Amino acid sequence: MSLTLDTYRLLGRSGLRVSPLALGAATFGTDWGWGAERDEARKLFDLYVERGGNFIDTASTYTNGSSERLLGEFTRDHRESLVLATKYSTLRRPGDPNSGGPHRKSLFASVEASLRQLNTDYIDLLYLHLWDFTTPVEEILRGLDDLVRQGKVLYVAVSNAPAWQVSRMQAIADLRGWSPLVALQIEYNLIERTGERDLIPMAREMGLGVIPWSPLAGGVLTGKYSRHDLTAPNVAFDDGTRKSVTIANGALTDRNLAIVDVVTEVATELARTPAQVGLAWTLQNPGVTAPVIGARTPAQLEDNLGALETDFTASQLARLDEAGAIGLGFPHDMLARETTWTLTRGDLKVETRR
Repeated sequence: MSLTLDTYRLLGRSGLRVSPLALGAATFGTDWGWGAERDEARKLFDLYVERGGNFIDTASTYTNGSSERLLGEFTRDHRESLVLATKYSTLRRPGDPNSGGPHRKSLFASVEASLRQLNTDYIDLLYLHLWDFTTPVEEILRGLDDLVRQGKVLYVAVSNAPAWQVSRMQAIADLRGWSPLVALQIEYNLIERTGERDLIPMAREMGLGVIPWSPLAGGVLTGKYSRHDLTAPNVAFDDGTRKSVTIANGALTDRNLAIVDVVTEVATELARTPAQVGLAWTLQNPGVTAPVIGARTPAQLEDNLGALETDFTASQLARLDEAGAIGLGFPHDMLARETTWTLTRGDLKVETRR
């Protein structure tokens, strides 16, 4: 069924309504060597908002703070109607270990910096950006709850963390009456599907809306890379291009390009682009609330928005699912076989129901 940006969805177990595609603002600013200059970023923002979009994603350190600063300028006349999501915990000052991390000092300083840069009195949704396996969860949750009680943050969420830690955090928040997590941001796309093992089912069970980042696998699912790129010379991670990041991250493999082949075939059948097919596939998952799209030009954003009007036949969806399928591992695969174990007089009997 076709969607529009103003076909709003509830975010997790909150009453907050958000668009089915979030506008990623990591491309706002050119401080990292790629991205959109101010005027181009303004066009992206205006196009998204004019279409009814209300969910915008950034972080305190995206493009060295330029992303938040530009959003602070662009949202001045729209603030109340927008849901601004930002993140904390990445290092804000090189050489200062306490300027990053999930702990209380980093949390409060980062939020104050974001409020200044975003030119706002409050943040709608605050994510813990990166898990560090060090800070006690009680310290994190109490700090987040304090900010909610102060009115500086409305909702809290987590990104890039293990499922067992997230479920533990949610249980502790519930038991202590602290602000619950309402969203989980993870990498999820046709190429990276390991979130299907535990993260996505956990999120649905615990009341978190799933917000996939990199839904096009760093551009691989757009079809712009070929097998020639597999043999291209090694490039530096920081040479100023998105291609270098994609190659350095190991996203270009024979397996991944085989998935792109299927995406391209389905796109041709539907008279759509591979990017639209890749994005539309993520929206088919009932556990997904809003993928984050990170366009650099208005033309790219227009193309991405076409995913909302992309429908699949059952056969096409099955082909896409099969192309990127992964084994869920134990115990999921065993339980999927509906195996019943019984012990009778010391003998183990296995009955498998098909």
